[in-house]
Amino acid sequence: MEKQKVHYSELGLVNTKDMFARAMAGKYAIPAYNFNNLEQLQAIITACSETGSPVIVQVSKGARSYANETMLRFMAMGAVKMAREAGSTIPICLHLDHGDSLELCKSCIDSGFSSVMIDGSHLPYEENVALTRQVVEYAHQFDVSVEGELGVLAGIEDEVSAEHSTYTKPEEVEDFVKKTGVDSLAISIGTSHGAYKFKAGQPVPPLRFDILEECEKRIPGFPIVLHGASSVVQEYVTLINMYGGKMEGAVGIPEEQLRRAAASAVCKINIDSDGRLAVTAKVREYFAKDPKEFDPRKYLGEARKELVKLIRHKNETVLGSAGKA
Repeated sequence: MEKQKVHYSELGLVNTKDMFARAMAGKYAIPAYNFNNLEQLQAIITACSETGSPVIVQVSKGARSYANETMLRFMAMGAVKMAREAGSTIPICLHLDHGDSLELCKSCIDSGFSSVMIDGSHLPYEENVALTRQVVEYAHQFDVSVEGELGVLAGIEDEVSAEHSTYTKPEEVEDFVKKTGVDSLAISIGTSHGAYKFKAGQPVPPLRFDILEECEKRIPGFPIVLHGASSVVQEYVTLINMYGGKMEGAVGIPEEQLRRAAASAVCKINIDSDGRLAVTAKVREYFAKDPKEFDPRKYLGEARKELVKLIRHKNETVLGSAGKA
């Protein structure tokens, strides 16, 4: 049976154009939170509605497969309805994180996504340009935003993995943006995927703000995106390890560096690992304290509550997006 095509506007979603223009003018960053299940999505919408923050809810290829693409479409529509019924008018975008093919991006656009990322950063430069351009040509027919990437982030997250990072070359960004027609660009300035971003016990190297500033100069007023920007909240790492986990040496990006990035041309900051850590920490703690419990609503409810708390904190004190809807 052929799947029904749906435009994102029918689901109540928006693309990133207006969001990014406002973020650039207001010197803050839009939060882009990854989710895989109902509780994570509920927490994101609750926290962003309560803080009055615009939000990008995003899924990887693996998360879309896990949730089921048809179910996901109705979850996104439900998320918008949930926010509106709570009296919130926050703009909500549904974004594909790290799309790896034209076919996947097309499938997401046809099923109601309002934004897609095509990650050709592992390809030779000209191939990255060609692939990104193909996605842009398809997406822009439906007013869907497209994010491209230059430079490679180290670390592992879902299907995305690289042993070493490669910093973005500022001299390439202008040409890339012009040739592809992308709406935003993810760059590599020292962030990385996953919960083990740096070597434990060693000073965390500062982000390469010199590269960011050079990119800003070359593409003034153009939206820049940071991936792999979880802080790897140590409170959660400690809880996980206290209750049977093994996460020694998990280290992330200091929040003050993210605050500085958010006040620049960076207008989208991706956060995935911190959400995973919050959920895992609370579930582990719950089982350790009440080993007889087997009702998922109890332990997932606690995890959801903690995730709301984390997202409120990110919006209010790190990204500066609270009250900007």
